[in-house]
Amino acid sequence: MDLRTFRSNTLLLITATIWGFAFVAQRLGMDHVGPFTFNGVRFALGALSLIPLMLITRKHTAEAGYPASRNTLKKLLSGGLMAGGALFTGASLQQVGLLHTTAGNAGFITGLYVVIVPLMGLFWKQRPAGGTWAGAALAAIGLYFLCITDRFTIAYGDFLELIGAFFWAGHVLLIGWLSPRTDALRLAFVQFVACSVLSLITGFLIETVTLEGILRAGVPILYGGLGSVGIAYTLQVVAQKDAHPAHAAIILSMESPFAALGGWLLLDEVLSGRSLFGCGLMLSGMIVSQLAPYLFRSESRRAEAAL
Repeated sequence: MDLRTFRSNTLLLITATIWGFAFVAQRLGMDHVGPFTFNGVRFALGALSLIPLMLITRKHTAEAGYPASRNTLKKLLSGGLMAGGALFTGASLQQVGLLHTTAGNAGFITGLYVVIVPLMGLFWKQRPAGGTWAGAALAAIGLYFLCITDRFTIAYGDFLELIGAFFWAGHVLLIGWLSPRTDALRLAFVQFVACSVLSLITGFLIETVTLEGILRAGVPILYGGLGSVGIAYTLQVVAQKDAHPAHAAIILSMESPFAALGGWLLLDEVLSGRSLFGCGLMLSGMIVSQLAPYLFRSESRRAEAAL
């Protein structure tokens, strides 16, 4: 492994760690503010944290072919609003779900989006590799052991996280479609602003929003906004310039076990043997799903070479 690859993998691991422990911050923050208020403030901070990076990369953005024209601005705003709406829905379900489930459960269930994304591609006539189906099966069995009780019921919080995973997957597909059509950093900024505004409006309508509550939740909000959104997003952008896509996907999927570790260390959450077995299956399914395209591509190339 060369130095550049080692650096990229290290940055990706730091990113996964920050994202995993963010589930702990999200739970702690709601001791003082409601879920929508928490999201509203943290995404506002996340948007502000991207401004210096956008200023630094302004010259590169112009050279890449994103001139400041009215048409470009219209695409950016419309795309950002769509992405922001999807982000708001996914983040809201995740945050409300955390009121009723553990950080570990939330981390693993949310991580299912890496399996759901290729399966949702079927609607766009994209045929997933065979390994993707195997990964989905492992993840589904793992979800059963993690969440489904002996009476075949699922906890309310886990159910919200599961629905949210589908919105996270839709958000990933939407970003994948929008990114080639506009500047990624500016798209991220607009979607964070949109998510923040929608969250704050909802918070003022259904929650009691006070400055004292926000200040008491200051540390978790700062971690969720500057750490999870600003720092981790920047590290991911830098790291994936030199990282192999398969390596990046596998390392970032470690967000889920880091969420469970954070819940155990900081919130005294304990997973039962059954839950740990389910988590292991789900993590295996995520990894298999991400590796499948590269494994099958290699087999295809070997078959072609043999001919």
